[in-house]
Amino acid sequence: MRTLPQTHKHIATAILAVIAACGSMAAMSETVTLTGSNEVPPATTSATGTANITVGADRSVKATVTTTGMTATASHIHMGAAGSNGPVVVPFTKSGDTFSAAPDAKLTEEQYAAYKAGKLYVNVHSAKDPGGEIRGQLKGS
Repeated sequence: MRTLPQTHKHIATAILAVIAACGSMAAMSETVTLTGSNEVPPATTSATGTANITVGADRSVKATVTTTGMTATASHIHMGAAGSNGPVVVPFTKSGDTFSAAPDAKLTEEQYAAYKAGKLYVNVHSAKDPGGEIRGQLKGS
């Protein structure tokens, strides 16, 4: 078996490092089901929703939230583990029956770490439940 000269070993190591880094730079996408039972405290509602969330390696956020069975007034991504409430980190804009993130929406480093740890959630507010009528936890993977 032939061994590589030292310079070739360094090049091979660098190429492998770049390939590994590229694999970790892929955008993370997930679809989350939103229900009243996920709210804190749980909301009594027959409303449901779906949040399609994509977080890029640059921490950019793309989101579409749709609901059924409710008159939605606002929707956001919040920071908080399952079973707890937290502050808004990405507000969404309503257009018709759909909510979406602003084109320049981006998580901070702290928020991105929380996302990867499963500590962000999406919820949708209504006049009936101003604190949130339906919610779903983001998995971050």
